[in-house]
Amino acid sequence: MGNRLVENQVLLEGLNWRYATKAYDPTKKVSDADWATIEAAISLAPSSFGIQPYKFIVITDPETREMLKPAAYGQTPITDASHLVAFAYKKTLTDGDIEYFVERIAEVRGVGTDTLADYGNVMKGSAKRAVDGGYVETWNSRQAYIPLGFLLETTALLGIDATPMEGFDAAKFNGILGLTDYSVVVLAAVGYRDAANDWLAPLAKVRKPDGEIIVRI
Repeated sequence: MGNRLVENQVLLEGLNWRYATKAYDPTKKVSDADWATIEAAISLAPSSFGIQPYKFIVITDPETREMLKPAAYGQTPITDASHLVAFAYKKTLTDGDIEYFVERIAEVRGVGTDTLADYGNVMKGSAKRAVDGGYVETWNSRQAYIPLGFLLETTALLGIDATPMEGFDAAKFNGILGLTDYSVVVLAAVGYRDAANDWLAPLAKVRKPDGEIIVRI
């Protein structure tokens, strides 16, 4: 049965409760303890080989968020949510990236890097094919969406609102945030809903029927 930590109904209640919040209460802030849990959750998300070809920029500085707001077409969650997270993918992968990761594995697991040589070569081969094939940015950017999913589920279980956002000018975000080797691919606003001023808050969640969205073979 595994190590069950949450009951089925509790999980589903959290996911049914959450929605892409459109209006946030700027006076309500996520606690330090809850935010530490959210950061840990996104860091624990899986990635190809475990390389984690991305970084998370947590933006709470009001001036920076005001600068970013026009680049997100004036959307209010940019400034009103408690926290704003920019998920940025690495634009390429080099042998140096792989060697760093191999050293990290050796450090955490207490083994010699020589025992990881074959694994390192496999990773280098995959990275080279992605770079030479012109799809390394696609590969890395897709992986950045996995921790976004972890954030959305974690916040739902904590009773915290979150909004995934793709409506922004990535080039402008990169410039404001000083990113060169990375590029922002998606955002998440996190905080607490202002239900009285959010047109979406009272509406029922709409999803395709089970038989259409899930195929069982």
